[in-house]
Amino acid sequence: MAEITAGMVKELREKTDAPMMECKKALTEAAGDMARAEEILRVKLGNKATKAAARVAAEGVVSIHISADGKTGSILEINSETDFVAKNDDFLKLAADAARLVAEKNPADIAALSALPMGEGTVESTRSALVGKIGENMSLRRFVRAAAQGKLQSYIHGGAKVGVLIDLVGGDEQLAKDLAMHIAASKPKSLDASGVPAELLDSERRIAIEKARESGKPEAMLEKIAEGTVQKYLKDVTLLSQVFVKAEDGKQTVEQLLKAKGASVASFTLYVVGEGIEKKVTDFAAEVAEQQAAAAAAAAR
Repeated sequence: MAEITAGMVKELREKTDAPMMECKKALTEAAGDMARAEEILRVKLGNKATKAAARVAAEGVVSIHISADGKTGSILEINSETDFVAKNDDFLKLAADAARLVAEKNPADIAALSALPMGEGTVESTRSALVGKIGENMSLRRFVRAAAQGKLQSYIHGGAKVGVLIDLVGGDEQLAKDLAMHIAASKPKSLDASGVPAELLDSERRIAIEKARESGKPEAMLEKIAEGTVQKYLKDVTLLSQVFVKAEDGKQTVEQLLKAKGASVASFTLYVVGEGIEKKVTDFAAEVAEQQAAAAAAAAR
């Protein structure tokens, strides 16, 4: 039997984008014949989309598209299983093309976006074919389309892991960029207090009351303490109340900055890749050992 080296596996993976273990299996089946192994993978990859669909896709990128006049734009999150695939050129093209379609066609939801024409098929057929080629699950998770009251500006950070789309009325391009960077860094939950979900405020209030009670504060003071905690929380999580990250005095809030510049923020969207998705923590060495043990047990039967 031909020896299957790590270098051979790496070469086949680079040619096909197939998973490492699939490359090794194909090379083994082909007795080390690289061309034959590639043929084997091409046959098998057609079934990868179904097998991959059950796996968690918590990596990925944020993609943003803004029209030339800055009046229409979109922000979209597309997920993959691994960061390796999130850097794949075909994956990045799918993300960029999907974001452009959101801005241009204004689909109602992910299902409508998936049905839009793309290439020789649809967004969904393009996604499915790419899953089959790479052998890794990927999914269009969410998007927002914006029709600006002012002008749109964007900021992408950390290898497209954090993305911001902001609609600034008045001001200038530099102010818009600075505010987008501030949002990426400070991660406000809303523009002002009216946009903070009631359940978050209720949670903060309950926690504050329990902490105060445990520390021995009188029952009559608990509500007042809780209200103070909630107000502090709102200052921390609302954009207008946050201290501007580039404030020279370390005190100027975003609201004060906007007032000084004669500008206002109509809206913003902040996406952090994988936010809210429960990620499976994997011990890679243990996974490889498990796969080898399974292969050995199958060979012994």
